[in-house]
Amino acid sequence: MIGVRDLQYNYAGANEPALHGLDFDVEDGEVFGFLGPSGAGKTTTQKVLIGLLDDYSGEVRVFDQEVSEWGRDLYERIGVSTETPNHYRKLTGRENLELFASLYGGAVRDPLALLERVGMVDAIDRRVGAYSKGMQMRLNFVRALIHDPELVFLDEPTAGIDPGNARAVKAIVEDLREEGVTVFLTTHDMTVADQLCDRVAFIVDGRISVIDAPRTLKLEHGEPIVDVEYRADGTLESRTFSLATLGDNDTFHDLLQTGHIETLHTEEASLEDVFITVTGEELT
Repeated sequence: MIGVRDLQYNYAGANEPALHGLDFDVEDGEVFGFLGPSGAGKTTTQKVLIGLLDDYSGEVRVFDQEVSEWGRDLYERIGVSTETPNHYRKLTGRENLELFASLYGGAVRDPLALLERVGMVDAIDRRVGAYSKGMQMRLNFVRALIHDPELVFLDEPTAGIDPGNARAVKAIVEDLREEGVTVFLTTHDMTVADQLCDRVAFIVDGRISVIDAPRTLKLEHGEPIVDVEYRADGTLESRTFSLATLGDNDTFHDLLQTGHIETLHTEEASLEDVFITVTGEELT
């Protein structure tokens, strides 16, 4: 679906390139996460992929065609939800969606059904200028899907959205994958990436350090542990053990035999832990 080789990009007047020779592929039907802190190069990469920045060097192919060679037909096949909402604020939600749907020649999804799923059907006839930031983000998300695209670019799709509606957005992304739609998701929210992505790429300072499935990364770079809470002389105590050596740990066996254990659960490294380990950078 997407093939990138040695992608480099320089902003005019900048001392350093924004992107340093990126190489990655996105497979048909997968949710691919592009993860990194602010200023890492995520949005620049997305702008190249959707044809907004065409003065790049390297090879960037979307639908097996160099992106710089695409014309308006590309936008019939892709949907884009940016981190900053950009609507006609004097129009209602319905009018915004009807306007953008009219720009496409292909299939159009039912806007009411989409808005209902993200908890906004009651606001469809309100002016967008009266929407909260979270409502505008949800409208942005719905607008990206209105023409039933094959490839969707989502930039921080749950930013500014309350947890309940963010869950609805993530459920739609999972449904898109089931339908065979490819999703390119840029975010610095590792929880969202861990929940949704088939594979992730870590990018810092315009360089990709690793690409793999979240679970693979967590198993490779984290040590699974077991946390135990237990009573000792009436006092609640806790101990942590390595899962890898649990079978040979005499202290753990002794705790099991006392019968005073209150909680027992395993923990693995989070995707954010792995990101910090691999890149040496904090997510901000």
